[in-house]
Amino acid sequence: MGFVRRLREKVPTREQIQSNRWLGWLAPWLGHTRLWHWSRRGVAMGVALGVFFGLLIPIAQIPLSVGAAVLLRANVPAAAASTLVTNPITFGPVYFAAYRLGTWVTGERLPEHAADPATAQDINADAGIWERLQAMGKPLMIGLAMLATLIGLLTYGVITLVWRWRTLARRRNGARWRRAGKKAAPPGEG
Repeated sequence: MGFVRRLREKVPTREQIQSNRWLGWLAPWLGHTRLWHWSRRGVAMGVALGVFFGLLIPIAQIPLSVGAAVLLRANVPAAAASTLVTNPITFGPVYFAAYRLGTWVTGERLPEHAADPATAQDINADAGIWERLQAMGKPLMIGLAMLATLIGLLTYGVITLVWRWRTLARRRNGARWRRAGKKAAPPGEG
């Protein structure tokens, strides 16, 4: 079974997305066939939007990526599924990388007492995740915005190139098969 077929089985269906309580407001617009068609542009745009929103914000990633996919006529299942680029395993490294990028760009650093792990642990012991993220402030937000934009654009470009390459390879193999006059099934079938 091919990768694309397995991916199609894993992504949410039109009915699942339309019946979702958070996405119910989009139901009138979710009927457009282009939103569900697996085309090069639609999938590339959908994955890029999902990665962008998945990296940019920690909450409501799927509703925002689906809303953007509806507005831009991108593939909705690809947008929804690709928000999972951030998950409990990748969340820490992504936010650390974004913070480091933000501090490099802005030149801002944590206060000296926060740089020391012993005192930082005492100071932030009662702080929840939101307070800790807020304490990182501007460098984290700038880093997340830059990371989300760059990786989203890179994702769009890579998917477009790979899709184009696979299409050309299939055409070459099909032409080669036709020239040879074989009676067997063409490559990729059977």
